[in-house]
Amino acid sequence: MALLLASGAGATASTCRQEVFEEVPYSLCEVTAADDLRLFLNGPNGNYGSFRAIESALAAGGKALGFAMNAGMYHRDRSPVGLYIEDGEEKHGIVTAEGPGNFGLLPNGVFCWADGSFYITDSRKFEPLRGNCRYATQSGPMLVIKGKLHPSFLKSSESAYIRNGVGVDKAGTKAVFVMSDRAVNFHQFARFFRDHLGLSDALYFDGNISRLYAPELGRHDGGFAMGPIVGTVIDSGQAQE
Repeated sequence: MALLLASGAGATASTCRQEVFEEVPYSLCEVTAADDLRLFLNGPNGNYGSFRAIESALAAGGKALGFAMNAGMYHRDRSPVGLYIEDGEEKHGIVTAEGPGNFGLLPNGVFCWADGSFYITDSRKFEPLRGNCRYATQSGPMLVIKGKLHPSFLKSSESAYIRNGVGVDKAGTKAVFVMSDRAVNFHQFARFFRDHLGLSDALYFDGNISRLYAPELGRHDGGFAMGPIVGTVIDSGQAQE
């Protein structure tokens, strides 16, 4: 199967920008089939943990990061909590049972891609899509499910954090990675994807350690080491100083 996302041929730097919705600023990076989007977890020296470690590994091959962000919840050893598929290899199995915390707030979901197509689906409905996914990461909860907000979200919730996640369009040809630049609740965050961006499905990544690498926006967030990271790979000559 020929995979557009695997080779990086013709890959472009993702388009990152800032937008405001209901007086809250958001940073977002848009990815299409032309981009070489990958997941990163472990390198030759163990867990990457940071954007800088991935940059160093890519630089050895004449490549660079276009954009990147943390991409799913993880344990103390930074191993994924749920499904994790990298370059066609499943490194951690899917979790479909209800559980504690945001991850276990069903429905949670899987974001996956291959052949220039992006998918976000309820984790319990993932199996029919498995063959379509060269990369996949599970997180939760779902934010938007076929145009509807997660049923547990409350507009008046006082639980507010800086949050990040991903949404896809109905055609599955575009994925938009979003980080709130101010603390928001789940309801606000989900409505940004649905009402402002017009995306039919969206998945939450995290809200305590949200990190973004976006040279176009002057962002290279640091902090505690991360687990799964998603990002685009570009030729080093395309990288912004």
